Amino acid sequence: MESMESRTLGHSGITVGALGFGCWAIGGEWQDTAGNPLGWGAVDDEESVAAIRRAIELGVTFFDTADAYGTGHSERVLGRAVRGRRDEVVIATKWGNVCDEATRTRTGADDTPAYARRALTASLRRLDTDHIDLYQLHLSDAALDRAAELRDLCEEFVREGLIRAYAWSTDDPERAALFAEGAHCAAVQHACNVLQDAPEMLALCAERDLASVNRSPLAMGLLARRSGGGAQAAGAGDIRTVPPAWLRWFGAGGVPSPEWAARVESVRDVLTSDGRTLAQGALAWLWARSPHTVPIPGFRSVAQVEENAGALAYGPLRDSQMKEIRDLLAA
Repeated sequence: MESMESRTLGHSGITVGALGFGCWAIGGEWQDTAGNPLGWGAVDDEESVAAIRRAIELGVTFFDTADAYGTGHSERVLGRAVRGRRDEVVIATKWGNVCDEATRTRTGADDTPAYARRALTASLRRLDTDHIDLYQLHLSDAALDRAAELRDLCEEFVREGLIRAYAWSTDDPERAALFAEGAHCAAVQHACNVLQDAPEMLALCAERDLASVNRSPLAMGLLARRSGGGAQAAGAGDIRTVPPAWLRWFGAGGVPSPEWAARVESVRDVLTSDGRTLAQGALAWLWARSPHTVPIPGFRSVAQVEENAGALAYGPLRDSQMKEIRDLLAA
C-alpha cells in the first residue's frame, strides 16, 4: 500500500486507500420477482470473512456493500468480519431497494424519506455498528426533486451522527451534481473501466472534489479472465446468466460477448505488461485515469483479494501505456 497514495472522500476527511473492495458477490444468491438471479452464485461465508480480514491485513480498509446484496446477507457478513476492528475500516452501504429477506427477493424500490430512515436503521443493525461512513442512494434514476429531499435528509443523518458522509450511486452527472450540492456529499459511485470510460463523471469529480468510487472496474469479471480461457459461461445463480440490459459484456447463459472479449484481447498485452495480471492492469488503468478514482472490485475468495491488492505494488499505468490502450480500442 505504501507505493500508492491515499484518497480522501471529498471534503469529509475520511481517508481510504486507492483500492477498496465491493461486497456484492459475498451476499450470495438472491433474485428479482421473476426469479432471475441478482447475485453471483453460492458463497462460502467462512471464505468471505477470511477474505475481508486478509484485505485488512494487506492494507485495504474500504468496503462497499448494500442492503440489497443478498437481501441483507452481505451486510451481515461484513459486520461479522470487521467485528472488533470497526475503527480500522471505512464502510459504505446503500439504500433504496426493497427486499424480502425470507425469500431473498428484491421486491421493488422506495425513494421516500421515511423509508430511507428505516433502511438506515436496519443497515446499522445488520452491520453491527453505530454509524455508516458513506451512505449511498442506490436508485440510479431517482427523480431530481425527490433526490434533493433525500440529500437534505442525509444532512440530517450526519447531524445525528448516524453517517459521516453520503453519495449517489448513479451514472448520470446531472444527478451526481445535485447530490454534490450537499455539504457532506463526498463521492459518486459510478461505472468506469477500460471498456467503459466515464469522462463527464470524472470531470465532475475533479470540479467538485468528489471521490470517484468505481463499480464494475473489472467489467463484471471480463477484465479478470485468463488468456485462452475460451467462452466459459457463468455458473448457476449468477446475474450474468440472465444479463439485464445494462450488463453489456455478457450474452444469454453468461457467455462473454465475442465483441467485448475481442476488445479485451486487443489490450491484454498492454494491461499485463510489467508483470501485472489482467485484473491488476485494469485497476492500474483506473488509477492512471484520475487521482480521484477508488476502484472497488468484487471478491469471493482470499485468492481474489490477494491478486487485486497486489495491483497496489505496481501503481498506475504510464502515460505511454494509456495512449497505447486508447489507440488500440479506437482501432
